[in-house]
Amino acid sequence: MNKAIKVLELGQRDYKETWDFQEELFQKVLNIKVQNRRESTDLATENHLIFVEHPHVYTLGKSGDLANLLLDEKQLAEKGATFYKINRGGDITYHGPGQIVGYPILDLENFFTDIHKYLRFLEEMVILTLAEYGLKAERSEGETGVWLDVGTPFARKICAMGVRASRWVTMHGFAFNVNADLGYFDNIVPCGIQDKAVTSLNVELGKAEIPVEEVKVKLKKHFAKLFEAKLMES
Repeated sequence: MNKAIKVLELGQRDYKETWDFQEELFQKVLNIKVQNRRESTDLATENHLIFVEHPHVYTLGKSGDLANLLLDEKQLAEKGATFYKINRGGDITYHGPGQIVGYPILDLENFFTDIHKYLRFLEEMVILTLAEYGLKAERSEGETGVWLDVGTPFARKICAMGVRASRWVTMHGFAFNVNADLGYFDNIVPCGIQDKAVTSLNVELGKAEIPVEEVKVKLKKHFAKLFEAKLMES
């Protein structure tokens, strides 16, 4: 089993361009797995963890409801935003500047074959990171992602998640609001959930801006520990 994970820092990158890049890596891993099965070879599969920040974009998962996007094409253009229907699970979400977006392209057969556990580990990585900032984050039953003040009228989501998996290979991932412009969430029903708000780390800490690289260091530390992996910085 290959537990090394290559960390790829893409900076700010167009959503579609990044999605295509994910698909390339994803397909490469799948091809190796198919070859191993057909030819009884034992070639190692690679694992990647992509970090990226997107320009303003709304994405709708394959089970999502288009009615949860509250803008038409003209209004999207006025907001400087784009929209894509994509092949992950979940409903609609927003990506934009001030978010840490992470896309793990993992062969889970290198770690464990359990999608439920995989999602819980991604959530735990964010929960542990927020704890380092003195925030008590939690899961909300039946709602993937990371939340604050669960079970109260003030419940709010700080990290959204949506993944795709095939033959135990993952793609897509998480979007963690660090210094996000929360106004863009007003244009959607986030994740199709009508009665809950969203928040950002800087808002919770009462600061204008939180150093994004500082947050990434914490995320990577917890990710590596949870997955018992070795992160290889490029």
